[in-house]
Amino acid sequence: MKHYLTEFIGTFFLVLTVACCSYTGNPLGALAIASVLMVMVYAGGYISGGHYNPAVSLAACIRGALPYKEFVPYAVVQCLGGACAVWAFYGLVGHAGIFQPVDYNLTGLLIAETLFTFALCYVVLHTATSKETSGNSYYGLAIGFTVLVGAIAVGGRFCAGAFNPAVAVSLGMLGVSAWALAGYTILANLAGGVLAACVFKAVQTKSEEA
Repeated sequence: MKHYLTEFIGTFFLVLTVACCSYTGNPLGALAIASVLMVMVYAGGYISGGHYNPAVSLAACIRGALPYKEFVPYAVVQCLGGACAVWAFYGLVGHAGIFQPVDYNLTGLLIAETLFTFALCYVVLHTATSKETSGNSYYGLAIGFTVLVGAIAVGGRFCAGAFNPAVAVSLGMLGVSAWALAGYTILANLAGGVLAACVFKAVQTKSEEA
């Protein structure tokens, strides 16, 4: 249960930060989102792996860093943490129906969400699950800054910048994204995670294979 609680807490604060930054329109919102992910990864990485993202959990399963039987519990807890963050956000602002859904070009959305989720999962696998980098102190920074790069490069222009199915579900609940686009975002995120795991296994060193 400590693994699930850690994943719940990390995803909760990630989504709460996304919601609050979307509401305030703070120009440093992307940095805040990347920073909360970074600190939560540092806080919970040694307990649960610090995924806070079903796409990362799926990549970890394919890579062999997480048992397949744990994928569904992890994903459910992560999405539940995001949903509770949405409810907490509405408690802060006092009402729902704040956002108007943004209509993104579907092709651009699929490409952007897939590529930057791939980048995120690829970085996680190399910095947080590899024997070659075991014990490093920079994994949280690397993961957080990958999200920052994606949020600045494509977020809000080509896609919502979720790179995370739990965030995509939360954006649908908030009304930031239409549910249809949220569904496509989830599929793109999971595809990016699968692709990252396959590429990681293709490029891993012989010592890792052993």
